[in-house]
Amino acid sequence: MANIRVMLVDDHDLIRYGLRRLLEDQAGIEVIDEASSGEEALEKVRTARPDVILMDINMPGIGGFEATSRMSKSHPESRIIVLTVHSEGPLPKRILEAGAMGYLTKGCPVDEMVEAIQKVHAGQRYIAPTIAQQLALSMLPGEESIIDVLSQRELQVLIMISRGMRTNQISEKLSLSPKTVSTYRKRLHDKLDVSNDVEMMHLAIKHGLLEEEESKSQL
Repeated sequence: MANIRVMLVDDHDLIRYGLRRLLEDQAGIEVIDEASSGEEALEKVRTARPDVILMDINMPGIGGFEATSRMSKSHPESRIIVLTVHSEGPLPKRILEAGAMGYLTKGCPVDEMVEAIQKVHAGQRYIAPTIAQQLALSMLPGEESIIDVLSQRELQVLIMISRGMRTNQISEKLSLSPKTVSTYRKRLHDKLDVSNDVEMMHLAIKHGLLEEEESKSQL
């Protein structure tokens, strides 16, 4: 039986190195490529054609959310497992809606990661038990997040603004006009009932869309 061909996508060299070393010791799994950004992953997937992609969310540029959305449409045969520090908030639900087949936290055991890779490669979803429990709870009446009112594009723009990206940067990364990005910003302020981007960033932290440590450089 052929090995499961895996690509690692994370902007931290040490994390990619550690994942590669862990997975190289697992029978039936082969790490065939790496990428340090969503843009690089989109380029490499065309030629590498991995079976499974381990995708981080918080990366420079378009990030893992947008990369997952694009890749699941352009290369559905390469199944995506999100591997991130985010275990709470609306992000798990939204990233699965964007096309991810699996969701793991970076603190998961190696055995669980291997199981997730095997199941996703076989066409099954794999969601870490703690995240699955939170997803189930989020479906209960009265548990909806304010973020649930946002479209996928609005959510992506929210994340990018909260990470300190300027209008022209977002425009370039998402292939939108600066005017359209400004329209999304105004719409987000209205929908989320905030008056500026700093308030929006704090809301993103509160709902688990942004790491608090990552936000400190933006304040």
